[in-house]
Amino acid sequence: MPTPSKLSITFDYLCPFARNAHEAVLDAVAAGTMEAPEYRPFSLAQVHLEDGELSVWEAPSGKSGVLALQWGVAVRDHLSESFPAVHRALFAARHDQGLNIKDEQVVRQAVASTGVDPDEVADIVASGKPLEVIGAEHTEAVETWGVFGVPTFICGDEAVFMRFMERGRVDDLSRALDLLDWTRLNEFKRARIPR
Repeated sequence: MPTPSKLSITFDYLCPFARNAHEAVLDAVAAGTMEAPEYRPFSLAQVHLEDGELSVWEAPSGKSGVLALQWGVAVRDHLSESFPAVHRALFAARHDQGLNIKDEQVVRQAVASTGVDPDEVADIVASGKPLEVIGAEHTEAVETWGVFGVPTFICGDEAVFMRFMERGRVDDLSRALDLLDWTRLNEFKRARIPR
């Protein structure tokens, strides 16, 4: 499957549709059928703030998904070879195991399950840098491409929000990526989901 140049994909570990898309991307990359995209954090907690509330990067405590995003970004930026495994593990903690990813012990265990030292990642998170990165990348996604949710695929000037209904379907991913440059289609949404 050819990968569009400079492909990015947004994520928040809270979203099951992001998990479905990211598992497909990780599988395609692992199989060598796709080049790794840029994985960009996007905070759903930030999107759902009330008017006047501080941003999640100014006041992250207790905000859903923000802790896990910080750990994911810390690994992405400082232990990149471990990112695919940690990325999967953080999605799995939330969606397969039904755990509370606001709980640092849950996040630590997910990271440790991949062989990464959670203390090393905790030190990176404590520096505050991952939270700054989340703020900058989230803001850029909103201001540059009009991103409003996850997963959004970004290629050049185009950004497309997609919801995959099944987990890890590389064939669905391939078909969807073929549509990224079809700019005359704005929205294609089923009124009913066939099941």
